[in-house]
Amino acid sequence: MEQLKVKIAGEIALSDNPGAAMKKWREVFGVSQTELAQHLDITPSTVSDYEGNRRKSPGIQVVKRFIDALFTIDSLNGGKIVSQFKEVSEGAESYFQVFNFPREVSGKELAKVLDAKIVTGEAKLQQSKGVFGCTMLDSLKVILELPYENFVKVYSNTSQRALLFTRVETGRSPMVAVRVTPIKPALIILHDVDEVDKLAVKIAEAEKIPLLTTKMPLEEVKKKLGELST
Repeated sequence: MEQLKVKIAGEIALSDNPGAAMKKWREVFGVSQTELAQHLDITPSTVSDYEGNRRKSPGIQVVKRFIDALFTIDSLNGGKIVSQFKEVSEGAESYFQVFNFPREVSGKELAKVLDAKIVTGEAKLQQSKGVFGCTMLDSLKVILELPYENFVKVYSNTSQRALLFTRVETGRSPMVAVRVTPIKPALIILHDVDEVDKLAVKIAEAEKIPLLTTKMPLEEVKKKLGELST
């Protein structure tokens, strides 16, 4: 599952505490420090040093070897952990479509590409970092059917991304859903909304998330996001 590998790598690379992120994923896979060290041909104390942030932040090659080791060990143990992630992922992803960008795209550029209008948060949109992807969500299915614990999957490999909600009437329900989740997107785009609900605007302002709308046809939106993903 390359997407899961990318997710783990992104979480470690973007974390303020990469050691804790490495420890979390090692424990998720049920691998001991000793077992991991043996597979990587290093000492358990080296693994401990990385997890305790006593060594400099791991480079991409270290992270890649770490992730490959977890997957290999899991495979040798029957592949149970990866299989579980695959089952959950396949169930959740029917509710949304993920577009990951190979470069950072500014909010201003994304707005221009999708012909989006700013409802609130223009200053934040101009000043904040860009996004590395956009997730298009079926608003009704996500709110009514997607299990809460699976909502985090819409962020793929990083929370530095945009969420684009489709089948939206006023924007209130999607914004309430974002309000109660622990991870926040970099910006939110509501599709085909004539007038955004006042509470939705207030939530966006309270969370300091730029809120935009677009009337671009969905197929065109998918095409534009696909072009940014290549």
